[in-house]
Amino acid sequence: MDMAALIVVIGVAFGFTYTNGFHDSANAIATSVSTRALTPRAALAMAAVMNLAGAFLGSGVAQTVSKGLIETPHGSQGMTILFGGLVGAITWNLTTWYFGLPSSSSHALFGGLVGAALAGGTGVIWHGVVDKIIIPMVLSPIVGLIAGYLVMLAILWLFRRANPHKAKRNFRVAQTASAAAMALAHGLQDAQKTMGVVVMALVISGHQTGNGIPIWVKLSCATMLSLGTYAGGWRIMRTLGRKIIELDPPQGFAAESTAATIMYITSYVYKAPISTTHVITSAIMGVGATKRLRAVRWGVAKNIVLGWFITMPAAGLVAAAVYWITHLIVA
Repeated sequence: MDMAALIVVIGVAFGFTYTNGFHDSANAIATSVSTRALTPRAALAMAAVMNLAGAFLGSGVAQTVSKGLIETPHGSQGMTILFGGLVGAITWNLTTWYFGLPSSSSHALFGGLVGAALAGGTGVIWHGVVDKIIIPMVLSPIVGLIAGYLVMLAILWLFRRANPHKAKRNFRVAQTASAAAMALAHGLQDAQKTMGVVVMALVISGHQTGNGIPIWVKLSCATMLSLGTYAGGWRIMRTLGRKIIELDPPQGFAAESTAATIMYITSYVYKAPISTTHVITSAIMGVGATKRLRAVRWGVAKNIVLGWFITMPAAGLVAAAVYWITHLIVA
């Protein structure tokens, strides 16, 4: 029974990573596709490769997810909690993907884990949730908005005497690098979140005692994220790339490099799992606001912000329901 439960939980975790890939692939490449710096297929292929590479660049975020959010539950109840949390997250991912809303896969996962843990009577490490999830959730979009605005202002000032057509052509080339940096940061952040859950499952089942991440876990989580990315999230890409603001190559470059920098800093310095979606969306808004405030379609932005605040509770409620149903069946 325990081995079967472990296989099911790891399988569902890989399923979550796959949905995360196609749900969040848009984050890495929507700007470079909408400015025509890259063709959609080329952009998706590049994002898939960079996601794969990024997954091997660190383990700080995975440690936070596996040890810093909920007390490690035990036995079959522990497996049921992880199962409920993952199903809650997948449900929310698919719902928001269907409606084309760029909500956060990461916060769906954290909301799911906390909701299932509360339903199962397992302790939630609230200071960890506040320090590593809530505070970064609020701060990262604000930092993204301000930094995107300032980076774009700097670019406008530095290239104020440049030939506009030549500058745009050069920025289109530079965007290939900024999109790659963004995809690498996405792999660094998002593959590790699932690794943390798989390590937790291995600890609960007694197959692992230390905190290290086995190489097969890294490789399989990274591969699933890449496959999901290549499957592509066209609906969300349209929202990010065109509906929030029409972007040109200098703006796309500014938004991507801002978002990627914030994600590297949070991964390595703070080991905080932040949302790729939040950071790139807010950076696009900040960059767009340099044109004029009306250039940003704030109505779309408002829907996205509402989605952010609904994500964790919604995924948590679904996860709690899945936990109770599974518990009744298994018990």
